[in-house]
Amino acid sequence: MGIGYSVIGVMAALCLWAAPAAAQQGFIHAQGRVLADESGNEFAIRGIGLGNWLMTEGYMFKFKKAKAPRQISALVETLVGHDDAERFWELFRDRYVGRNDIRLIKQSGLNTVRVPLHYGLFLGQNDPLGADSLRPTSFEGPGWALLDRLIGWCREDGLKVLIDLHAAPGGQTGINHDDSTGFPLVFYVPRERRRTEELWREIARRYRDDPTVLGYELLNEPISTYNDEDVLNPHLETYYRELTEAVRAVDPNHLIFLASPQWGQNMGVFGPPFTRDLVYVFHEFWSTTERDAIQDYINFSLLHRVPILLGEAGEFNNQWNRAFRALNERFGFGWSFWSYKNLDSPTAMVSVTSPPGWDKIAKAGSMPDPSLAKAGLSRQEAKAILWAYLDALALGNAKVDDCYVRSLADSEASFAAHCPPAKP
Repeated sequence: MGIGYSVIGVMAALCLWAAPAAAQQGFIHAQGRVLADESGNEFAIRGIGLGNWLMTEGYMFKFKKAKAPRQISALVETLVGHDDAERFWELFRDRYVGRNDIRLIKQSGLNTVRVPLHYGLFLGQNDPLGADSLRPTSFEGPGWALLDRLIGWCREDGLKVLIDLHAAPGGQTGINHDDSTGFPLVFYVPRERRRTEELWREIARRYRDDPTVLGYELLNEPISTYNDEDVLNPHLETYYRELTEAVRAVDPNHLIFLASPQWGQNMGVFGPPFTRDLVYVFHEFWSTTERDAIQDYINFSLLHRVPILLGEAGEFNNQWNRAFRALNERFGFGWSFWSYKNLDSPTAMVSVTSPPGWDKIAKAGSMPDPSLAKAGLSRQEAKAILWAYLDALALGNAKVDDCYVRSLADSEASFAAHCPPAKP
């Protein structure tokens, strides 16, 4: 049995390493430390993340208590009732990222959008652990049509799409932005581990022949600094192997992106690449813009001859954006800044103007036990404010920060000529 298991393991490894039998046009592959197309032309990721669209985050609504998606959804239902809440989210997802948003991203000189996903929009079985936890997983929900539509728009405009599982079943981080219960249960609960693997297999099956999809980021920011990192870190790469095998069983074409743990800043958990076409991901916010800020990632890339992606950065000022972008480009790293659109924000490409009365909605979202009465709202008023917010989401009603765009595209001289230094 031991010998047989070893043979099977070797065969599986060989399948993972083997190049696609017939490379299809348009797919990007890893060649040492760079990414390249089928002709060998280098593809440098220049991207931006579509945060808050298919994975809501409380701070993007100015909420201080309702931070996780489940809390945000519960708040909206408290304010307007079940039926209107469902309609609100339908309109929200339809408008937050529209056709003109993708055109703007293309016109800004970028070539990639990173799309954070919440598993609940793609799995039909979204209940907590319970009596039906062994039922077969079904792949239902509004996320599929929205993702298909986005990919279609990006195909028309020549953009690539990086699919990022921001909230895996059970959670992989153990904090609000994976919608977990406060612990990364995907590493502990077999049902959640299985559902995550099945979801990735289904994503890969659907998009395996589409070169508009750049690749799959298996888990966003796994294993926070709050949850058993010493226990879980040694097992992360093993789990990435399992997820990669699930993807490769149906899709030999796409890149696999492996995010490092502890907020995307610990490459020390990884050994040499265990298969072809891996890209290693780090995140960095508010750091210096000198080489020491990324030296660990430079070392890892040089040691293992692998490509590196700065998967999230920003939320500081445009001068920092430009300098940090240039630093990463200097060492051959691709990048994707965070985030494209935000509410009343000086640190996003597009700032949505909050409608009159939004302070009352934000007040409700900042209460430990929100209610209409405590927020000084009637249901009719709450609905009017929320629907005014939906109108404000359209790109034509929002503010585009020209200097943010320039920070991701212009040379230092051109940027400095058009954009004054940030105020201290």
